[in-house]
Amino acid sequence: MAASEENSALFPIFILTIMALPIVPYTITKLCRAATKKSKSIHCQCSECSRSGKYRKSIFKRISNVSTCSNLTLLLLWVVMIVLVYYIKNISREIQVFDPFSILGLEPGALESEIKKKYRRLSVQYHPDKNPDPEATKYFVEYITKAYQALTDPIARENYEKYGHPDGRQGFQMGIALPQFLLNIDGASGGILLLWIVGVCILLPLVIAVIYLSRSSKYTGNYVMHQTLSTYYYLMKPSLAPSKVMDVFIKAAEYMEIPVRRTDDEPLQKLFMLVRSELNLDLKNIKQEQAKFWKQHPALVKTELLIQAQLTREFATLSPSLQGDFRRILEIAPRLLEELMKMAVIPRNAQGHGWLRPAIGVVELSQSIIQAVPLSARKATGGFPEGMAPFLQLPHISETVIKKVARKKVRTFQELRDMNSQERADLLIQSAGLSSAEVQDIEVVLGMMPYLTIEATCETEGEEGIQEGDIVTIHAWVNIKRGNGLIGALPHAPYYPFHKEENFWLLLADSISNNVWFSQRVSFMDEAAAITAASKAIEESMEGSGANVKETGRAVSEAIEKVKGGSRLVMGKFQAPSEGNYGLTCYCLCDSWLGCDRRTNIKLKILKRTRAGTRGGAVADEGPTVEDGIEEDEEDQDGEYDDDYESEYSEDEEDDQDTKNKHGTANGTGDKHGQRADNSNTDEE
Repeated sequence: MAASEENSALFPIFILTIMALPIVPYTITKLCRAATKKSKSIHCQCSECSRSGKYRKSIFKRISNVSTCSNLTLLLLWVVMIVLVYYIKNISREIQVFDPFSILGLEPGALESEIKKKYRRLSVQYHPDKNPDPEATKYFVEYITKAYQALTDPIARENYEKYGHPDGRQGFQMGIALPQFLLNIDGASGGILLLWIVGVCILLPLVIAVIYLSRSSKYTGNYVMHQTLSTYYYLMKPSLAPSKVMDVFIKAAEYMEIPVRRTDDEPLQKLFMLVRSELNLDLKNIKQEQAKFWKQHPALVKTELLIQAQLTREFATLSPSLQGDFRRILEIAPRLLEELMKMAVIPRNAQGHGWLRPAIGVVELSQSIIQAVPLSARKATGGFPEGMAPFLQLPHISETVIKKVARKKVRTFQELRDMNSQERADLLIQSAGLSSAEVQDIEVVLGMMPYLTIEATCETEGEEGIQEGDIVTIHAWVNIKRGNGLIGALPHAPYYPFHKEENFWLLLADSISNNVWFSQRVSFMDEAAAITAASKAIEESMEGSGANVKETGRAVSEAIEKVKGGSRLVMGKFQAPSEGNYGLTCYCLCDSWLGCDRRTNIKLKILKRTRAGTRGGAVADEGPTVEDGIEEDEEDQDGEYDDDYESEYSEDEEDDQDTKNKHGTANGTGDKHGQRADNSNTDEE
């Protein structure tokens, strides 16, 4: 019985050990991540961002940031562990090592006369004839009597001094650290032990493995459903217009799981009337178009209307139930757009090329969602070749203000950025009627906006020229500058309710054939990771070219200085196509800002494959010229697709005409440089 009680007392210790093994390392890791995290985020300080409350460091905001599900679960487990420690500390006092002197209340080395005298006193108090209490009888027999014998009987005392117990050497005992109520069944200890081993060693790991595998089979590493990737892959088309990217984006499996409630019908009907002009409906057959729109899956209708509420900034009219769905849609939108971008540039043909036109459309949609700018604002309107969209991302700027500014011959966003602060202030105050505080907010946002430059070259390592079939290496440095001197920063996005980091996509594409030869995502937030990646890439490149250690070290040092100065190295490889001259364009697209994209031209000459050991020729005129992604300074070449991609809203008729005028297109066609038109109703394939 005593052994059973001892095993039962060890059960809390066993549970505490099992809990501590995963919890303690996980807590240490979490604390280390929190300690290494930047103490303050680099975000916009304008009044609109301050009013949005995203970056407000109030006590309630901090509590809400800390009070996540994982943190609360971790805290609860620590509370349970503390309770177990307190309980173990208390029961440990009850389980004591047999000490006859302490049981009899004597000092070690007491005389035999003192031992007998103390024994008689305790006998009067605990002897069964004097005290009928069963607990007193148990204590007298198991403790007092044994303690007296251990100190008075020569054999018992010898056993105690030699083995620590009056009964002599105690045998080795094995027990089960389980509660006593599970072991009260006679002869059941063996079966319970077997069940415990099966449960802990087999069933528990099996359940954890099943849960993990079921989740991993449903989601990718970016927490996007595999079903979503499959849908995006099959719906992506080479000629997908930017105005049609929305139709593919909303078909994500995550959005299909959004609950559809009958109570949402009336608010959605009101929202539909507010955003109807943005839904690409044919106004000539508006009744049929509306009926067709509402016949879609209810989740698709709800998702598209809520995204349009973000683009048109009509989210204040949403009901409380729709507000939750609205935040959920926007929260996962960046992840879905990133995967949609990957589906656009994923290799689709034998040469391993992706598609340029849908890739540009995905970036445009991402920019519009983050800045809450309607897609229709990208269309060229009277006097605005790039539309009003880039202006609308600035605080306190409305269509009325833009039209007033246009009277002073400021028609593009780049013209506004190129002005000095005093000229801008005079223009906005005198012509647009803004206050000095509002102009200061605009200056703050313009200081946050990135200015990009690209230096890109293509070459075959170790060779003088590029022949068809060669593995070509693209070596590009993307540099970022801001008016406030920062490198990595969070974009100005007061209408997007979550933290969003800037991401950039570097695309090497042939605009004539609509092919993306190479693509890579670029981030300016983690400088340490960029230094490591650049150093490794430079070392591998220098070793491949046969450089010595000194030259390699010098090149690595120069690369590190460039990274610290705001540059990021992008290196990749692609296979050279067939013989000919190619006019490629290297795009750098931002997923958060409008009007900040840049591109540079690369003329590539591919030579005919010669016999082994004989190579000739060189890359022709590979001098990149960085140009504004929204200006239209280049001359139209023979059918070349050098369009202003930020306003790529084209009619099907114009696309068909372009298709007739261009030869050798591979996967789709693009608009000519500078072409803009209304939204198309059907996709060309």
